[in-house]
Amino acid sequence: MSYLVLARKWRPQRFEDLVGQEHVSQTLKNAITADRVHHAFLFTGARGVGKTSAARIFAKALNCQEGPTTEPCGVCPSCVEITASQGIDVFEIDGASNTGVDDIRELRENIRYLPSQSRYKLFIIDEVHMLSINAFNALLKTLEEPPEHAKFIFATTEPHKIPITILSRCQRFDFRKIGLLPLQERLRYIVDQEGVQISDVGLAMIARSGGGSMRDALSTLDQVIAFCGEQVADDSLQGLLGLVSRRILLDSIEAILERDAQRVLALVQKVDEHGHSFRQFCQQLVELVRALVILKVAAQPGELLDYSGNELQELRELAEPASLDDLQRLLSLLIRTEADLALSNYPRLTMEMVLVKLASLPAGTDVAALVRKLEALERRLAGAPLPAPAPVAAPVAAPVAAPVAVTPAPPRPDAEPPLPPPEPEPEGKKSEVPPGAASEKDWAGLVEFVNRRRRPIGSVLEHGRILLLQLPRLKIGFPEKFYNLAADSDLQQTIEDLANDYFAAPVKLEVTRVEDEQSAPPSLHEEREKLETDRQKKLKESAEQHPMIRSAVEIFGGAIEEIRPIDKGFVE
Repeated sequence: MSYLVLARKWRPQRFEDLVGQEHVSQTLKNAITADRVHHAFLFTGARGVGKTSAARIFAKALNCQEGPTTEPCGVCPSCVEITASQGIDVFEIDGASNTGVDDIRELRENIRYLPSQSRYKLFIIDEVHMLSINAFNALLKTLEEPPEHAKFIFATTEPHKIPITILSRCQRFDFRKIGLLPLQERLRYIVDQEGVQISDVGLAMIARSGGGSMRDALSTLDQVIAFCGEQVADDSLQGLLGLVSRRILLDSIEAILERDAQRVLALVQKVDEHGHSFRQFCQQLVELVRALVILKVAAQPGELLDYSGNELQELRELAEPASLDDLQRLLSLLIRTEADLALSNYPRLTMEMVLVKLASLPAGTDVAALVRKLEALERRLAGAPLPAPAPVAAPVAAPVAAPVAVTPAPPRPDAEPPLPPPEPEPEGKKSEVPPGAASEKDWAGLVEFVNRRRRPIGSVLEHGRILLLQLPRLKIGFPEKFYNLAADSDLQQTIEDLANDYFAAPVKLEVTRVEDEQSAPPSLHEEREKLETDRQKKLKESAEQHPMIRSAVEIFGGAIEEIRPIDKGFVE
């Protein structure tokens, strides 16, 4: 005799055998008892939850020789034929294979005739949403006013695809997904009858892999028995289903919450060594973190979680030290990672980097706590007047680096005190300026003048160090990286011409290399950088002494990272 798969062998034969669909069973039994049986029913729900089985049981209840009855005998010819899918007056039609209007016309012709040996003719159309629009239209009139001896039962996983005109003529029953515990209890009964040894943990894995479908769970159980025989070990079952060990999952979440990145990497290596799919690993982590979030929100999760009592206690202990914000952030990143892993060429690397990032993130701060701190800061500062900030000197052009033998230019009000002149050189730097030299002209003015006329040349001069300014002699020193550029004869001639125009006197330019930058006077560029650094330092000191900022740092436990002058804007 050919082997009969468990899903067919243990197909429900009574209303009491419909696991997880008590609301449907009770309603149908009440309708039979009260003799209020409708002529058209629509059974909707996920795959493998008992829609077609319920239709067969209902057909047996209506056509049983002892009935109509809520407890079909199962031994009369009608019950036996329906159980074997050979009922003469019970027609099981596959909607996916009979989609055309001609098939429905044939059904309409058949419905006119009385049942051959039963009380009713029943038409069970599975996957009814696959019928064409014309087929639905051909069925409308018959469905609205069928003969008294005809009953229709439609089954579908996608009720939204059925026209509203059909829906309005049917009584609709929504079949639920089967919970983990009822599914596990049914599997326990079946394996006991089959003589298979398997632990409760193993049955929970099989039930969870079914995703709420009894048929899927029984198909998995068939595969497990074929692989393991009558003694099913948990390790073998995990390997067959491709599931990551629950211990590895719990340790991974624990390592992330404890900010232990090294331990996370070791666990990822274990997953890789066992040959598990990293996408499956990520999916199981998502399910586990979801359970932790639910336990944080609901102390008694009820039907929200399909876990045994011991598993729930273990999850509660894991979730206890974690905050809800941290778990939600962890869940969001894992969900995005699961989608990325489907396209990644480096799944292990992707998984490692995400888990290391999660283990390195600082703990989140509760928004309510931040609001309370802000309110405390407002109360502390409510009566305190805000002092004016300390004055800060604005940056100016570099001060005079070398004196000219003329009357010095009056200092600007916002200028810093000029730096002392460079040490004299032994080549007569202090000789008198010849008559006719320009007055009130200096090195900084010359560079500003050149910048207005020839900006590229002015940029070079800003890095020069004035060694001598004794008209007609002008001696400039440059560091190594600017000397080769400044030593160009054409450039020197251009600088001489611009200096002649600025001083209104003949100028003889001399360019030299500066070997020891510490002994030479600073360039205008260096002076500006020094002034800006001093200004930033004063700004930071002023900010650190400001009472409002000090209070904010104290309340939030922060630190001043950056000072941005208002006059320079806030745009990066």
